[in-house]
Amino acid sequence: MKKYEILSKIEEVGITAVVRAKNSEEAKKIALACMDGGINSIEITFTVPGAYKVIESLTEEFGDKLLVGAGTVLDGETARIAILVGAKYIVSPAFDEGTAKLCNRYQIPYIAGCMTVVEMIKAMESGADIIKVFPGSAVGPSFISAIKGPLPQALLMPTGGVNLDNVGEWIKNGCIAVGVGGNLTKGSKEDITRTAKEFVKKVKEARNNK
Repeated sequence: MKKYEILSKIEEVGITAVVRAKNSEEAKKIALACMDGGINSIEITFTVPGAYKVIESLTEEFGDKLLVGAGTVLDGETARIAILVGAKYIVSPAFDEGTAKLCNRYQIPYIAGCMTVVEMIKAMESGADIIKVFPGSAVGPSFISAIKGPLPQALLMPTGGVNLDNVGEWIKNGCIAVGVGGNLTKGSKEDITRTAKEFVKKVKEARNNK
């Protein structure tokens, strides 16, 4: 899958499920529950024991039907491991130049965590494809429209603080997509699938009412 196709898929549904779990088995169950709810972009964080195994397993089983990325990637070495087992995109909690260079070398989208305009500009200059506004809970949806003033070209995706009550506001303020962790991935498989469907519905509604 080419880089522009991956970025288009991230934007298409507009939600990336951020999966943190106690073990690889739990992580895979959460990922499948989100998939059943209509979310086809799954970020497996490297805080999950054996995260690379989960990425590899999901990629082998579903191929391009499921967009599996690697999250909490702090350096280029971890990014390379993730890419080798099939990760379609790389997400960091903060911008890392080495990771940006490696992702550009292999034409893998890099989503870099930033909070300030200075960080965002540096990340974009270094080739970051999407800016992960993190933690989103520290700023709120109105921050997006404020950033879009001086940086209309920035592709923004908040993570942290996104829930069913405010996801529509994040989208209406100009986000390309949102990343959702605990507010989506907690509970039983049925709970997660039901919540995923609600998130998908609310993103569609927000886009239609822009």
